[in-house]
Amino acid sequence: MGPRPDVVVTGLGATTPLGGDVPTTWAAALAGVSGARPFDTSWVEQYGLPVTFAATIAVAPEAVLDRPMLRKMDPSAQYAVIATREAWAHAGSPQVAPERLGAVVSSGIGGIWTTMDAWDTLRTKGARRVLPMTVPMLMPNSPVAYVSLEVGARAGAHALVSACASGAEAIAHGAQMIRAGHADVVVAGGTEAAVHPMPIAAFAASRTLSLRNDDPQAASRPYDVDRDGFVIGEGAAVVVLESAEHAAARGARVYALLAGVGTSADAYHLTSPDPSGQGQVRAVHEAMTDAGVVPADVVHVNAHATSTTVGDMVEAHSIRQVLGADADHVALSATKSMTGHLLGGAGALETVLTVLAVHHRSAPPTINVANPDPELDLDLVREAPRPLPSGQVAAVNNSFGFGGHNVALVLTSA
Repeated sequence: MGPRPDVVVTGLGATTPLGGDVPTTWAAALAGVSGARPFDTSWVEQYGLPVTFAATIAVAPEAVLDRPMLRKMDPSAQYAVIATREAWAHAGSPQVAPERLGAVVSSGIGGIWTTMDAWDTLRTKGARRVLPMTVPMLMPNSPVAYVSLEVGARAGAHALVSACASGAEAIAHGAQMIRAGHADVVVAGGTEAAVHPMPIAAFAASRTLSLRNDDPQAASRPYDVDRDGFVIGEGAAVVVLESAEHAAARGARVYALLAGVGTSADAYHLTSPDPSGQGQVRAVHEAMTDAGVVPADVVHVNAHATSTTVGDMVEAHSIRQVLGADADHVALSATKSMTGHLLGGAGALETVLTVLAVHHRSAPPTINVANPDPELDLDLVREAPRPLPSGQVAAVNNSFGFGGHNVALVLTSA
């Protein structure tokens, strides 16, 4: 076998609570805008929801997709296709043989809207009224199936499900497809459309959602002493990955190298992180080793940091443990403070933001941190963007999920 191919990022796409595309989302993130807003529905009164807000999508799919597509797709697939179209165009619509083109797009929950709507139809109208497209719409691989149809990907279409680490793990798998020689180009990312009363009620019952109903835009406050849970969000993000050789041959613009991937499992608890953080440390260390970088090379970390009372500080201690004294010069960002938590789409969106941070040499701010936790021994970027150093640099994107899933990605400058 020859040397392992480098994997580069040549296209970015997203539809998020901050904007209907990547430029709008990035500009809002740099400006410290919150995507959280009160529900514009009767849900609260109808179901007695204890949480009355979420980080809802900024641009409705109806403004982008035609009616026939909307009718046969769950919102999770709609978001994925919208993000894919932007990423593919952004990459210059690469000319690649379908058998050398892959797709890996994940969702942590899948087609919950379709599932619940079908159940309501069955209960109230009977079996004959359940739509024949229900199963293809609700299955968790529906988004990647539609993405593979959209771009004609025949090298493989995969949907790795690892809760809130799903989007990052999808991107990691896409890189591995290229490294293993199975594909030259892979469309990879994550999507979620779970702003529905049932998951909101369930998350609230587990005491993981913020109850700051009086001030939604200030509710997501990672690392603040008054943090009380995450803000559920929705949307999708997709990257176009290519072998460096393929990208160079077609003269593609490279935004960053996906230099390293690391994964681990806590095997500790179904929903709580291992308080020792050892699984997180292993994932980050593995990604850095895979990338061939040392702690002194890392200038930026986009943290998983959901704004939960326990999880934030476990991660902070893990970052300090793996980077040591070099963590002092690392600009730490917690962008969920603005976007909310996109669950299966979170790791993909934060990968896009990390790529842009490296490319533009600017770390996005963390908002709503009035009183940093005294245990936070890291340099948190607050309220305004932070310039990143010139030259060859590395950044880490962390994603962790229920079930003890840990994924770390290392992006380096092109």
